[in-house]
Amino acid sequence: MKQEKSSRRDFMKKTGLGIAAGLAAADYQALSAASASETLNLGIIGVGGRGSALLDWARKKDGVKFVAVCDVYVKRRKRAAGKVDLDPENERDCTGDYMEVLKRSDVDAVIVATPDHWHARIAIDAMNHGKDVYLEKPMTKTVDEARQVWETVKKTGRVLQVGSQTTSSDQWWKAKKAIQDGMIGKLIMSQGSYHRNSKEGEWNWSIDPNAGPKASGDDFIDWETWLGTAPKRDWDPDRFFRFRKFWDYSGGIATDLFYHVMAPLNICWPEPQFPYKVFGSGGTYVFKDTREVPDTFALMAEYPGEHQVVLSSSMANDSHIPGLIRGHEGTIMMVPHGQFEGHVDHITVTAQRTFEKKFEEAFGSKEIRLDCESRQDHMDNFLSCVRNREKPVLDAETAFKAMATIAMSVESYRQGKVLYFDEEKLRVIDHPPKKS
Repeated sequence: MKQEKSSRRDFMKKTGLGIAAGLAAADYQALSAASASETLNLGIIGVGGRGSALLDWARKKDGVKFVAVCDVYVKRRKRAAGKVDLDPENERDCTGDYMEVLKRSDVDAVIVATPDHWHARIAIDAMNHGKDVYLEKPMTKTVDEARQVWETVKKTGRVLQVGSQTTSSDQWWKAKKAIQDGMIGKLIMSQGSYHRNSKEGEWNWSIDPNAGPKASGDDFIDWETWLGTAPKRDWDPDRFFRFRKFWDYSGGIATDLFYHVMAPLNICWPEPQFPYKVFGSGGTYVFKDTREVPDTFALMAEYPGEHQVVLSSSMANDSHIPGLIRGHEGTIMMVPHGQFEGHVDHITVTAQRTFEKKFEEAFGSKEIRLDCESRQDHMDNFLSCVRNREKPVLDAETAFKAMATIAMSVESYRQGKVLYFDEEKLRVIDHPPKKS
């Protein structure tokens, strides 16, 4: 990677490269390099903590070969290259420029695990270059970015899996069928949480004091590239190594953790839904460091189908509330321990007291245990969909609808007011949308 400084204008012009918008989905389809029977050649963009974990996960899968790694931090990309038997000194295979990965005809799909503010741009560029995409959660940083990603999936016909791996667990699909079978009557409320606690405060990951844009060799970080379209700032290691604490690059609790709750809930419901209105509330009550995002946060959303979502989280107390769905006639307990990422071997559907007789007559008991089965894991699902062109578990439409609620809660908190979603125009507004 060239370490000379290039202007931000030149950089954004370079990364804005794409294939002409006039191509049809079938034309994009032809750009895929591998057939279903061949080894899939993967590239990975972003190999920090989460990216490294995804690399380790994917490289153990059959029929997969990593041919390129990309990161703006030289040390990280060289370490990742060594894991997958690539030459760390080969700038084609081990690069700081993600476009070099996307231009390669031998790359079938990419894993994107950069900070949130880069998700949409890289995913869109990847699909426009004929690549399928495993896009780590959150889908994007904003609602509008999520819409753009979804529209690009429709335009190009590429496979895009959003990386909330818990959505591949069976409990959500069992809950979906229970609702469809009428076990809880009218859907009223879904609730969940995501709580953590540590002395250091969440996202205060370790900082390498030797690394930065003025360092040489393996310690070099291309800070200008990393910033991308975010506001221009002088080098700040706190922002680079602990990006989730800052609004420029993340939505904090909502985008990092609530995605693990909202995505599964959208799968449970009869169909994924955009919210009608959303309110976010919270504050920095304990960890008064450099962070801009709150350490305690709650979300409430109402949906057109006359039901609501209530989510709570704190990074200063790790006691969860149960993850469940309430209906007028029954309740589905999906995550009794409250940790939505955790696997459970069964879910329970319990009749409301006033409907016990009706429930027992229909289902044989006042409480029903539904055992959860093993399913294809999230990465295997993505890889098989790349081969067979089927829709993945967490497809772009479902992911977009989950992202809308999450990103709206962030903006609601920051603006201090309730926000609404205009489903006809697919945009966030500050007043109830007009009915057509």
